[in-house]
Amino acid sequence: MQTTQSLYTYHIVGQGQTELISKSAECLARSFFGIDVSGKWVQEPMVGQLNFEYEDLYDFIHGYLTSVAGQGYCAVAMDEQDQVVGALVGDTNAPEIIGEDIFEGSFSDMNILLSVLEDVDKRFMEDFQARHGREIADGELLHLFMLGVIAEHGRHDIIKQLGAMLIDKASTEGVKFVLGEATNPKSIRVMEKYHNMTRYKDLGGNYIVYEYKNHDRLKGIPSEVADGTYILVKEL
Repeated sequence: MQTTQSLYTYHIVGQGQTELISKSAECLARSFFGIDVSGKWVQEPMVGQLNFEYEDLYDFIHGYLTSVAGQGYCAVAMDEQDQVVGALVGDTNAPEIIGEDIFEGSFSDMNILLSVLEDVDKRFMEDFQARHGREIADGELLHLFMLGVIAEHGRHDIIKQLGAMLIDKASTEGVKFVLGEATNPKSIRVMEKYHNMTRYKDLGGNYIVYEYKNHDRLKGIPSEVADGTYILVKEL
């Protein structure tokens, strides 16, 4: 019997691998928009609640991948037909807070999604500075920004392998810790179970979380689907 491990091969996408970057962006965009997995609809909750055009989201993801692929933290799983069926992408740049709307037209709702991520990132950075007396430096943190799996079989194995590739690489390259924003309970469970990450508590002992119920456009997300976006971390 063929095991799920033998169904896929795993690769780091390098700068200039334009075809592989495009396939990775397609995998991520499809997973965010939603896919049917064994009769169950799986979708990123904020994308499901807001108004996005597929091409806009694909272009945004493609642009990000193109800009960070050279850092070596874009890992993909490929099936026997050389299609990308899973992708985990990050970078080692210090988090950047833009603090204003930058998208217009059919992609204007991306401002809402990014504002949620910036809110939790900003609070994490403020807490980090309070603890350590300094700001986060480039190369100190691996930010796991995007995870998408469109394979129907072996999904958990794919997530486990992709995370291990990037976290092990970060550890050997002197990165101090890993950070991720989990937008739903499934992401939290995945990060906790497979990557030994934990929900971050600030100096006051409180989780850093953006609760969807506090936003007019996101409060329609059912609480049983997701209650908010959390910061998760892992020290290396």
